[in-house]
Amino acid sequence: MKIIPSMESVVAELEGTLVKDPDPYSYFMLIAFEASGLIRFTLLLLLWPIIRFLDLVGMKDAGFKLTTFVAVVGVRLSDIESVARAVLPKFYMDDVDIDAWRVFSQYDKKVVVTKTPRVMVERFLKDHLKADEVIGSELVVNRFGYAMGFVRDVGSDSGRVAKLFGDETPSLGLGGSSINDSNTFFSLCEEQCHPPFNTTDKLLNGHRDLNRPLPVIFHDGRLVKRPTPFIALLILLWLPIGVVLAVIRMSFGLILPFWLVPYVTAVFGGGVIVKGKPPASSGGVLYVCTHRTLMDPVILSYVLGRRIPAVTYSISRVSEILSPIPTIRLTRDRHVDAERIKKELGRGDLVVCPEGTTCREPFLLRFSALFAELTDNIVPVAMNYRVGFFHATTARGWKGLDPFFFFMNPRPIYEVTFLNQLPAEATCSAGKSPHDVANYVQRILAATLGFECTNFTRKDKYRLLAGNDGTVSNAKSSWLLGSIRKVVSTCKPFIH
Repeated sequence: MKIIPSMESVVAELEGTLVKDPDPYSYFMLIAFEASGLIRFTLLLLLWPIIRFLDLVGMKDAGFKLTTFVAVVGVRLSDIESVARAVLPKFYMDDVDIDAWRVFSQYDKKVVVTKTPRVMVERFLKDHLKADEVIGSELVVNRFGYAMGFVRDVGSDSGRVAKLFGDETPSLGLGGSSINDSNTFFSLCEEQCHPPFNTTDKLLNGHRDLNRPLPVIFHDGRLVKRPTPFIALLILLWLPIGVVLAVIRMSFGLILPFWLVPYVTAVFGGGVIVKGKPPASSGGVLYVCTHRTLMDPVILSYVLGRRIPAVTYSISRVSEILSPIPTIRLTRDRHVDAERIKKELGRGDLVVCPEGTTCREPFLLRFSALFAELTDNIVPVAMNYRVGFFHATTARGWKGLDPFFFFMNPRPIYEVTFLNQLPAEATCSAGKSPHDVANYVQRILAATLGFECTNFTRKDKYRLLAGNDGTVSNAKSSWLLGSIRKVVSTCKPFIH
């Protein structure tokens, strides 16, 4: 552990200070669900009354150890790290106490003390809150890389903070613990600050423009809401109903005529909100959409009442087979892909999502300029969606289940906003470069949705969340393809 030099420094507690919730239980529930599965998630929820009872009788340490053991025992450390990198930052960010962060962020050197295992929180604290050091508990891991469910004795918080600073004294101790507790670090600090935080008094000159930590743009995981005990119970009770609803909704989407689907969705709790006026297509229209889920081109086709082929960058074969609209898989060879898109536009309308991958947050990724080179007949379409329990996208999981999770939500809502067709002066025919056209389309779509434009790409997303470039491996799902093809071929006589 490196020694922090003499500068303005702050040592802050995480639970109950930098994040509002003093109980890390729900974050262990996320580890259980995302790194292990539904069985461990359910078991940890069933043990919550015991954990809560231990807290009430003054045995918080025992309750915390039980929570840690059930959540991580037998789980690969690499899986825990993956969830900590791709899933937890979003939920921690939603729980950040902005006033506490504004005080914390003004100091030159920032240290966070937490009872949560360091592997779960370090990525978020260093990347988004700009902490320099994280002092947390350490998981015991065997030589095969599996967590044993225990934490190592690494000494008291005050001892570790003293060792970190050496002969120096932290300027400020930030947190809710009592300064009379000998195990805390507050007695080492020149000044102590406890909630509620008065940011007007604490802000230094030159730091009054601080508003928010660095945002979480990319994140993964299936759960929309942080699984507190109440939310986790709702999810488990809803799951059987959601599975049945998803099967019914997807079946009707495959069997019914396209023009009828929007009317039927309302009967089963779904909804499509249409804004703007769809163009009267004379053929060869390129619909340029924001990319929120795999359902974007399908929902657009339902709204327009006809099957419009969609360009796909990287989706599973299962999704292609189950798709109710034609899909055109690109090769990522620019010349080959350009010829394919031109050929399809010669046959009729086409849908393209130039971001190349989905983004859950209110940001648009960089648009590929290829579409602007191939036609001037461009209609931007702003797509967005709302779900309650489950996300319909994944970077680390099996993409073939994305539509299924979308339809498992109690009331999945899609919003489709048609913008006016690009005027001739905004296209390449007027001398604009393809990149200028792509950037312009990105800006007007972002403005329509109230989103922000970024220069991030598909590769940036997958390297952060999954450690790869986002290319789908079809080998993983090949064993399912035969049976799925049989099901789809049986339904095809009924598909209009």
